[in-house]
Amino acid sequence: MLNENENILKNISIFEDTCDEDLDKIASEMKRRDLKAGELIFREGDPGDELYVIVKGGVSIFIIDKEGKEVVLSDIMAGNFFGEMSIIEQAPRSANCRVMPECAVKIMNKMLSITVKRLMNVGAFVTQMVQWGAESRKRAITDPATGLFNRRYLEDSFEGLVNRARTEGNSLSFVMFDMDRFGSLNTKYGQEFCDGLIVTSAQVFREVFSKDDILVRYGGDEFIFIFPGADAGSAQQKCDALCSAIRELRFPEHEELRLSCSMGFATMPHNASNADELKDRSDKALYRAKEEGRDRAVGFTG
Repeated sequence: MLNENENILKNISIFEDTCDEDLDKIASEMKRRDLKAGELIFREGDPGDELYVIVKGGVSIFIIDKEGKEVVLSDIMAGNFFGEMSIIEQAPRSANCRVMPECAVKIMNKMLSITVKRLMNVGAFVTQMVQWGAESRKRAITDPATGLFNRRYLEDSFEGLVNRARTEGNSLSFVMFDMDRFGSLNTKYGQEFCDGLIVTSAQVFREVFSKDDILVRYGGDEFIFIFPGADAGSAQQKCDALCSAIRELRFPEHEELRLSCSMGFATMPHNASNADELKDRSDKALYRAKEEGRDRAVGFTG
């Protein structure tokens, strides 16, 4: 006969096909926690070594944005589970979690019921919402001129990329790019031409690098390239290929113009162990590339 904990597990989707013997083993490892409304279960950055099953009520998963405001990511109700991604990715918690008030649980259940009916009756609504959401997110993290990722994307995603590479034991190279003497080009050829030059350069980046490489316009003529899985040797080859491609650019309206670029890069885990070290050491390498005469890519040494 199943005990109370085993009966609870039977009603949770991930355990519904589990045999009684296995349920008994799982239930024996579980601890019951009774929490008050509004109580925090864990915070963003806490170790993630527990999976939670909701017996009654619900929880809110939320983050704190840059202005200090709470942004709710999802509400999870009784009969469901949460906290599994930190265990799977072996990473700290990526958001905060707290218990929902009982009245909020009732309202949420009613909202879910109504929403499900609406979605079933209007299939096109789902498609439109998904497309709108994807396009909205794309606009928020994309530079409109070049179509590359923007600074916001880098700030939102870089720590996660670094943590994933470290967890999986993979290399990751971080590259800082500057167009040589771009300020002088602006003065001589004008802003409109130089804006077009940046767009043309972005197309060259796409042609030289692979679809798995992450290309970011950081601002003006400054770009960041992230090469997942690339060690220092591979990063050097990629950057050298880009230097060569930039040298070969020609512009019919200014036949005398010859472009060059400078790049500095650092590689994890060889040069750095975290995101801040990658940025700092790439910046130092870029400075050295300029000191040595520009028109080159230099890896961090030290």
